[in-house]
Amino acid sequence: MTVNARTRRPRSTAITVAGLAAIALTLAGCAGDPGAGVMNTVGTVDFANPLLIPPLAPSTVDADGTRSFDLTAQAGSTEFSSGVDTDTWGYGQSYLGPTIVADRGEHVQINVTNDLAEATTVHWHGMHLPARMDGGPHQLVAPGDSWHPDFTIEQPAATLWYHPHANGETEHQVEMGLAGMIILHDDAERALNLPAEYGVDDIPVMVQDRRFDDAGQIATDVRGYIGPLGDQVLVNGTLGPYQDVTTDVVRLRLLNASSSRVYNFGFDDSRAFDLIATDGGLLEAPAPMDGIRLSPGERAEVLVNMVPGETVTLQSTPPELGLSARVNEQNAGADTLDVLELRAADALAAVGTVPDALVPADRLAQSDASQQRSFVLNGMNINNRLMDMGRIDETITADSTEVWTVENTMPMPHNFHVHAVQFQILRVGSGPPPPELSGWKDTIYLEPGTRYELIMQFGSDTDPDFPYMYHCHMLAHEDAGMMGQFVVVEPGETAGSPPAAQSAPGSIGSGPRVFDTAHSH
Repeated sequence: MTVNARTRRPRSTAITVAGLAAIALTLAGCAGDPGAGVMNTVGTVDFANPLLIPPLAPSTVDADGTRSFDLTAQAGSTEFSSGVDTDTWGYGQSYLGPTIVADRGEHVQINVTNDLAEATTVHWHGMHLPARMDGGPHQLVAPGDSWHPDFTIEQPAATLWYHPHANGETEHQVEMGLAGMIILHDDAERALNLPAEYGVDDIPVMVQDRRFDDAGQIATDVRGYIGPLGDQVLVNGTLGPYQDVTTDVVRLRLLNASSSRVYNFGFDDSRAFDLIATDGGLLEAPAPMDGIRLSPGERAEVLVNMVPGETVTLQSTPPELGLSARVNEQNAGADTLDVLELRAADALAAVGTVPDALVPADRLAQSDASQQRSFVLNGMNINNRLMDMGRIDETITADSTEVWTVENTMPMPHNFHVHAVQFQILRVGSGPPPPELSGWKDTIYLEPGTRYELIMQFGSDTDPDFPYMYHCHMLAHEDAGMMGQFVVVEPGETAGSPPAAQSAPGSIGSGPRVFDTAHSH
């Protein structure tokens, strides 16, 4: 299936909430495309290509101290495999985009230009910023147009990312290659003397799965209920990547940039590594572990000790999805994948020991919460509602602390992402969160039947008319309507009206995007 022949989901077959629930129940019995099967690529990946390190985005600083970046969404062609040209999209390059680096306290402006033939947006995933700068589905940039969001970095050092958020078209645009990493620094992080030389001992690791058709074009025709599933793994756009390591400790910034697949990252020799940061920044102390599950949109920073002359492989082993055996297999929950080979030099430079403590925890108190909300993910809806661009679902008071209880009630995979904030997890089921969920998060996998209590404090930026989003970050689910909208207002203020509903070409306005069930049985 070439890009030009990409199948559209017709408006005439829009699915109702009841219809989606029926599909979900059907898929619970025999989910996904049997072609997805169970994959095991261990020992079959020829690590023959040096890992591509995304370039750092150039920037300029004006007299007022504003740091400006330029991003241009454009079409191109990429040679993932020798001699095969694949139609792709990227930001200023043929696939993916440059890494944006900024400091806490800086004011930044990002000049976004759309040179594609269809509308797009750019969402700054994990960033705290005013709603009109967030890059959600109301902020479409038409072909040939530009957008110039500016905002102040008001959050700690962290690994974030950017990607499209066009209503009903996010999956396709991300699959084509529109994504990039954001790295935020601050003084507290610098004082720890962590590995910090970009591309040398501080390595961006953007992991995506892709499937290519016979013509070498990106295909999304093999799906589980989870969404499109690839049979090859790209890291920073590289197939079969290896990274030469020259230091005794290496920092990997892991980003699950896939549309659907959940990974469980670890190493082929089961060595322990130290988790030092999650979505929203550094933990209180390093957490030793030998595997970490990341669903689409989640990030983790890990420190790995290396020995001179050794070779070790980053792998994904079967993640715990909380599904029945059959549904688990057909949604990539039983796959084992070789991801990235690390090749240590015969002599390694010492970069220091892993610190015992990182940054103090700023724990939000449940007693400070002024509001509790409940969100139930069921089928393709949240709280029995599909995404409606013209409807505000929640109204939140500025500077308030809230507790959100989130639950996936279907025996199917979902996760949950909240714009504008980072949250802490109070409870998973009836117990405390595990170490990998103890830090700041903006995206979390929801095991079916388990309640997650999240606590978050909203900022002071208010706008009664322009909403932020919350949604499942499995992009096919988001595009199918598994998304809601909230506004942040002054005390006593009521929600207004969102901008006139807009949709990218191929989406279906304020209603749900039709979920592709052609390969479900």
